[in-house]
Amino acid sequence: MKSPFHLLALLCSLAVPPAIAAESSASADWSLSADGAYVLDQRAGLAWPRCVEGMQWTGKTCTGQPLLLDRAEATALAADRWKAEGVGWRLPRAAELQRLVDKSLSSPGLSPLLFPAAPGQWHWTATANVNALSTNQYTYGNIAQGRAGDGARQAAMLNGWAVNLSTGEARGDAARASKLPVRLVRPQPVGAGK
Repeated sequence: MKSPFHLLALLCSLAVPPAIAAESSASADWSLSADGAYVLDQRAGLAWPRCVEGMQWTGKTCTGQPLLLDRAEATALAADRWKAEGVGWRLPRAAELQRLVDKSLSSPGLSPLLFPAAPGQWHWTATANVNALSTNQYTYGNIAQGRAGDGARQAAMLNGWAVNLSTGEARGDAARASKLPVRLVRPQPVGAGK
């Protein structure tokens, strides 16, 4: 069964131009920037580009191909962009990316009205912790068997967290050398939104 929100968005999209429909379909937490290039998350105070890195906003949709980067390249891209633009660009945390997934759609994923032509696959996040069982490194049995937390540290060095934007699933076992799309985020500009 489709939610009333989804049906309202569908009706709005049939009766009004796409740019206005995108604004109408967003809940109170979401709106578009004045130029339409960003989705503004009012609750979190974040601005999301409508296109992933490598794609360009035309004023109506995203064109081009997603830039596929490993975890180190994605982190460096965010730092370089912050330095070049003086804006706090960064990789989003896993929970922030998961919040973008609209589970009310008939096929969960990113809203095509807010994020047109978005790749629905795994994306890098800044989340770094790897949940591992707590191990007392001073217990002789743990030291003798090499269980002083080395496994968790090694996993954190080899793996990173990614979110599947088709399902909202988050996993901490993505190999850092994997080439994945990147959707950077930044703080919402002062005075933006409603």
